[in-house]
Amino acid sequence: MILARNFRSRGGEIDLIARDGATIVFVEVKQRRGGAHGFGYEAVTPQKQHRIGSAARDWAARNGDRERSYRFDVISIDSSVDPPQVRHDRGAFTA
Repeated sequence: MILARNFRSRGGEIDLIARDGATIVFVEVKQRRGGAHGFGYEAVTPQKQHRIGSAARDWAARNGDRERSYRFDVISIDSSVDPPQVRHDRGAFTA
């Protein structure tokens, strides 16, 4: 179930926030149209992870969900091929 899209806070931005059972999932979506800049999941650097984690804490504080379990996923879309290739890394990082 999708809870929010493009959530923004002073700490950063989260593309999707969803619920998977009792777990809140914060999802970063990266799309690439060619291999020149690497794969989408490679763009989720430690700095980006930190910003996502900060935004996740802001979201949890605003929504009273501090006691739930959380997961950080990355979805990479390579649209340079037909059909586009989608990679979903569950629990890609911790924040």
